[in-house]
This record gives sequence, C-alpha cells and structure tokens, in this order.
Amino acid sequence: MKYSLLIFLCVFLFSACKKSGIPQSQGEILVKVKDRILTRDKIERQIPVEMSSADSLIRAESLVKKWVIDILMDDVADQNVGDNKAEIDKLVNEYKRSLIRHRYQERIVKDKVSADIRESDQIAYYEKNKEQFILNENLIKGLFLKVSVAAPGLDNVRKWSVSGSEEAMEKIEKYSLQNAIIYDYFYDHWVPFDEVMEKVPYRISNPVLFLRVNNHLEVSDSTHVYFLNISDRLLVGNVAPFDYVRTQIQSMLVNKRKIDYLREFGENLYLDAVRNGSVKFFTE
Repeated sequence: MKYSLLIFLCVFLFSACKKSGIPQSQGEILVKVKDRILTRDKIERQIPVEMSSADSLIRAESLVKKWVIDILMDDVADQNVGDNKAEIDKLVNEYKRSLIRHRYQERIVKDKVSADIRESDQIAYYEKNKEQFILNENLIKGLFLKVSVAAPGLDNVRKWSVSGSEEAMEKIEKYSLQNAIIYDYFYDHWVPFDEVMEKVPYRISNPVLFLRVNNHLEVSDSTHVYFLNISDRLLVGNVAPFDYVRTQIQSMLVNKRKIDYLREFGENLYLDAVRNGSVKFFTE
C-alpha cells in the first residue's frame, strides 16, 4: 500500500507540475528501484500533449507501475533462471548476429538486385509452372451496377445490362455518370466473384453452379437495385490466367533473384576467405 501510494504521489506531482507550466529538470527522478531509475522526461514523452489532466494522471500512473513491475520481474527472473542464463545469453547473441546479417543482406540486395523482370521471363515461368497457379476462388469478367430504386430509366438499364453489347455498355456508362452509386467495369480484367458479391444483399449457396448457368443477376432491396452482367468466368480448380497472377509471378522471380544473388555472394566470400588464408582447415 505504501509503495502504491508513493507511485501515485509521484505521478500526481508530475501531472500537477506539467499542467502548471513549471519548468522541470529533464533528469528529475520519479521512481527508483534498486539501481534503476525512471525520470520524468521518459514518462512525459509517452503522454500526448492534448490529453486532459485526469487522463494524463491515469496514463502516467499506469506507465510508472508497468515500469516498476518490469524491473521487479526482471530481477526475479535473473535470480531464478540459474544454469539456463548461459543458454539464454547464447540465444540472444545468435539472434543479434542473425539480425545484423539479415539487415546487411537486405542492404546489398536492395543495391544489387533489380526488381525489373522482363515479361518474357514472367510468361516463361508461368508456362513452366502452371500447377502452382490453380485457382482457389472463382473469377469473373463483366459489369456491376448499383443504383437507387428511385433512379430514372431502370427498365433501360435492365435491357442494357442483359445485352452486354458495346453500344449498351456505352449507354450504361453515360447513365452511370449521373445515376449510379457504384459502377464497376471489369470486362477487360478478372476479379474474384466473391469480392463482387460482397456488394450485393444476396447470398448464393453454390457459386460454382450459379456461374455455370447464369450470365446475369438482378437483386433489389428497399433502397437500391443491383445489376451484374457476367461476360466470362473461370471456376475454382482451373489454372489462373497469366494476367491475374502476373504480380505474384514478378514477386516470386524477384525473390528467386535475391536468393540466387545471396547464394553467389556467400560462395564468393567463402572462396576468397579460403584463398587469402582467413579460413584454415585442420586435418589429421
């Protein structure tokens, strides 16, 4: 109780001084636990200036208490780790070396490895590894439209949406500029069917069956009408089209290029060290 009260009073004084505008020493000590100290400036940096006096007090008290508990917990852990401390120190050193090595590898890869991959290389990789790009989602091409139930000319929109002709699409585009809440044109690229259906207040129990037998969907609720025209589809289990996985392939090839460069870099380091005598092998 006395210890908690001491923390509370320290924080209260901190808060009061902060709000009063009285200059404070940057190294002013708030709490000391054995040989560890917590200064006012370390707490101040963690409290937003715009925070109210009451909230600042609560925040400061929480920060001070957490700091004290962490110090006490560290001491208890150090006293009870026993023989495991050497193993922990070893793991810490290994992690430190691994982190330094990783940071350096990132730097040299960034400087030496180009992220520009030729399209011909991407296509070649795709053709050779199509089994890696099997769809786990249904894809569609088409048009999605969301309009108000009070919008004019809904019968025309209905006919244009079902038509799918170039002339009908031009009319829908012009109509949508003034009346559509959502106008998604994706006749020229693939999109996930589920992604489109998230915008529609209607759930399809068997998407694969629906896509096999339907090219159109019209749904309405009390405020909006939703039109979907499907010009093409690719179902789950088929090979994904190249355009859909192009970005993924580029990322894969860049990563492969990085791995190859680091492997070559390591081999060169090894050979140079052997040649100049930095590495010596001892045999019986």
